[in-house]
Amino acid sequence: MTKMLAHARRNQYAVGYFEAWDSYSLEAVAEAAEAERAPIILGFGCVMVADSWLDNGGIERLGCWGRHLAEQLTVPAAFILNETRTYEQALRGIDAGFNAVMVDTSAWDTHKAQETVAKLVEVAHAQHVAVEAELGRLPDAQFGGGVDYEMASLTNPEQAAHFVAQTGVDCLGVSIGNIHILEHGYAPVDLSLLEQIHQYTDIPLVIHGGTSFPPDAIQDAIRFGVAKFNVGTILKTTFLDGVRETIENWPEHVHVHDVLGSHKATDFMTRGQAKMRDKVRELIRLYGGSGFATQF
Repeated sequence: MTKMLAHARRNQYAVGYFEAWDSYSLEAVAEAAEAERAPIILGFGCVMVADSWLDNGGIERLGCWGRHLAEQLTVPAAFILNETRTYEQALRGIDAGFNAVMVDTSAWDTHKAQETVAKLVEVAHAQHVAVEAELGRLPDAQFGGGVDYEMASLTNPEQAAHFVAQTGVDCLGVSIGNIHILEHGYAPVDLSLLEQIHQYTDIPLVIHGGTSFPPDAIQDAIRFGVAKFNVGTILKTTFLDGVRETIENWPEHVHVHDVLGSHKATDFMTRGQAKMRDKVRELIRLYGGSGFATQF
């Protein structure tokens, strides 16, 4: 991932991390990257997944699925375990075959976060695994409308420089007004703050809450150091739209083996996958990554 993000910065585009949650969604991302001939970051996130499942072999199962698919691609691919809740989960991600990891420390005390990330970097780099971190805390959009700004905090540029120097992270997620889990509209991002963070740090910057990021601000964001966009919410809503459209048009009786788990065109999950693939292709083009696979 480090090599990929460095290439993106040199060539003024950004790489998408399009978060998957199962084999259908993971394949949608892979197919989009192949179709666009674009470098891609595959992976799974932990925030929306039950800890009980992750800690009962879930991380290892995700690692098997994703690693195998990544190795089959003809475009450059990294494979991240995103926003684990604990340091121990990140270590398990490394052992499971992810070559990039991130612990969600956004709600932690800054000293504890810095100490934990530095320790993770030391272990991960020894195994050629990249580490992403985040400084500042994004607000969460609420189900049904509204945004919870109460616990949110913007990234401080000087603090970001200190954090990067003390931890040695490979890339840094920043809070500049972007919003997690926003389903409608765009966030009021502060590009002047992003520019200041970029002036204080010399590593690739990451935008979490990519669904919320205004399309007309993407080029300025890339100019101010953003090399990676994390996208999740719009992918799930798009996938679900495809599933709903299919089910709503079903006759009263269907052949269950055709419509569920067949991976045929009649499989309702395949319909969702196709819509998600098209959305990922659209976002890859928006971030400017199409065609760059040939340069690796």
